[in-house]
Amino acid sequence: MRRPSKLLIFGVLGMIGLATGFAIRSRSGAGQDEPGGQGGTEHAETEFPRGPHNGRLLSDNPFALEITIYETGVPPQLRVYPYDKGTPIDPREVTLRIELQRLGGITDRLRFIPESGYLKGDQVVYEPHSFDVQVQAEWRGKSYRWTYASYEGRVALDEEALHSAEIALHTAGPARIKTVLDLPGQIQLNENRVAHVVPRLPGVVIEVRKNLGDQVQQGEVIAVLDSRELAQARSEYIESVHRLEFAQAAFVREERLWTKRISAEQDYLLSRHRLEEAEIAKQVTEQQLLALGLSRVELERLAVEPEGEVIPHKVRAHFPEKALTRYEVTAPITGAIIERHLTIGEAVAADADILVIADLSTVWADITVYSKDLAVVKVDQPVTVRSKELQLEAEGTVSYLGPLVGEQTRSAKARVELANAEGRWRPGLFVTVTVVSEEVEVPVAVRAEAIQTYRDWSVVFAQYGNAFEIRPLEMGRSDGQWVEVLSGLEVGQRYAASNSFVLKAELGKAGATHDH
Repeated sequence: MRRPSKLLIFGVLGMIGLATGFAIRSRSGAGQDEPGGQGGTEHAETEFPRGPHNGRLLSDNPFALEITIYETGVPPQLRVYPYDKGTPIDPREVTLRIELQRLGGITDRLRFIPESGYLKGDQVVYEPHSFDVQVQAEWRGKSYRWTYASYEGRVALDEEALHSAEIALHTAGPARIKTVLDLPGQIQLNENRVAHVVPRLPGVVIEVRKNLGDQVQQGEVIAVLDSRELAQARSEYIESVHRLEFAQAAFVREERLWTKRISAEQDYLLSRHRLEEAEIAKQVTEQQLLALGLSRVELERLAVEPEGEVIPHKVRAHFPEKALTRYEVTAPITGAIIERHLTIGEAVAADADILVIADLSTVWADITVYSKDLAVVKVDQPVTVRSKELQLEAEGTVSYLGPLVGEQTRSAKARVELANAEGRWRPGLFVTVTVVSEEVEVPVAVRAEAIQTYRDWSVVFAQYGNAFEIRPLEMGRSDGQWVEVLSGLEVGQRYAASNSFVLKAELGKAGATHDH
């Protein structure tokens, strides 16, 4: 008698191990009740077999299907993995159709396309994932059928319980909504009234006259530097003044001699050219000092001989100590110092941002306008700006609406300018901006009190006989009483309006989950 080969023995053992794994997963299922591990409610089975991809395992020996809902980075889609005795098989061998029967008589009929290792449904499985499922498959000439229920966000209440909970029902339909839109905002500095003070010359700080928060007036001296570069610029200006005086005197003399025919015309023209050069040099050095912030009064002091007796063999008396190196930094605008970046003895560069001054008599309220609200917000539209923390409120109008929508935020920026003479609106403060618009007629609306949160959705509970099921909504405008429904609910649909939180609590008691 021939012994079976080791390869055959290992193959049989492997198939037994995989089948055993399916059985273990089936017994250890955590009470999930939707393909791919979707959560259920009190109507759902508490346990079902699972496959290697954590999906629902439907088996009719030797053929089995594992049904999952895949939604990582894509809209929810059905992915079905076929097996023969626990071993994956080529999905091209299988013909598959699935029907998802939802409340309200809606049936989604899905056909499947073979992919690498699985069959992919040809439709998006939209939320909620709550339906009765019918599965029809064909493999190697044999047909297979399964049915099961997978409910999510569904709860049943009879008439007595409905009355006891005082749940009022309404019908979704048109409504008139006064467009009062609350948008997030933040108080910012008026950037048109902010000045960054730079010295424009390198030097060493020898005096700082203002601290953070101090008020300054335009032209007021706020710091003093000791600058060798300024001394050089001043000396060049002084030299240019004296060269001009000499050139003027030389020109007057040459002009007189040329008029009397004593000197040559060439000497006269040369002296005039030198005078023009001296005038240009003086203007250049003068403009350089004016650009550095020196006044014309200071220039006049430099252009004349300093006080002091003329000593023999010396043309000018000494300048006072540091008269040429002292550089006074003045405030370019009136306002408050909001940043200070200098200390006495510190060497600063010519382009260093040593102080920032802001005029806080006006501020901006920057508003975040989401793309869905861009049709509502307009320039010159009246708004109300509120700070809940500081109990502040002010009226204004939209002065600016940005032309671009951010790629990440999907929002644009709008702006309101607010008077702030008392300084109560502090930059950095978060505010709510209420944009006022006209009343509009919307085709579908629900009561605002009907809105509940379920997972990360805003939902209402739609009624189907004694059953209520969540309907995730895409919402539009609201006036606090009515909420516009852009998608998720049709006109004529009955829903729980008041006390709908009772239905949400019932779901919580049932331990509803949604495990992908």
